[in-house]
Amino acid sequence: MERLTRLGSRALPAHLGMEFVECGDDWVTARMPVDERTHQPFGRLHGGASVALAETVGSMAASMCVDPEKFVAVGMEINANHIRPAYSGFVYATARPENVGRTTQVWSIRIEDEVGKLVCISRFTVAVISIERK
Repeated sequence: MERLTRLGSRALPAHLGMEFVECGDDWVTARMPVDERTHQPFGRLHGGASVALAETVGSMAASMCVDPEKFVAVGMEINANHIRPAYSGFVYATARPENVGRTTQVWSIRIEDEVGKLVCISRFTVAVISIERK
């Protein structure tokens, strides 16, 4: 998990305080603080921060399903439904595959608050491309 967190240490994930915390056979979970970095002006978790978290955890999960010496997984499309607000603490995003194909992958990402209530649900489509095309 530390290695996954370090990959974003000089990019957007670090600016928003994202950390990878757990993984299993077919899922990856990262967390993000709900604070001044991720709030919208009215003190709630910003929807864009939720989408950034969803895309980050989905991208890392997708990358773990390809040979990194030959392929890279890049986002093609993401959508998100914001269900309930979060004001403080952490939110946890768990990515699970819907389809892991040769050229595309589809992931569902659930973002929950610290007590397990659904904050946002996202669907993320990934293109698997040859490193030579990168």
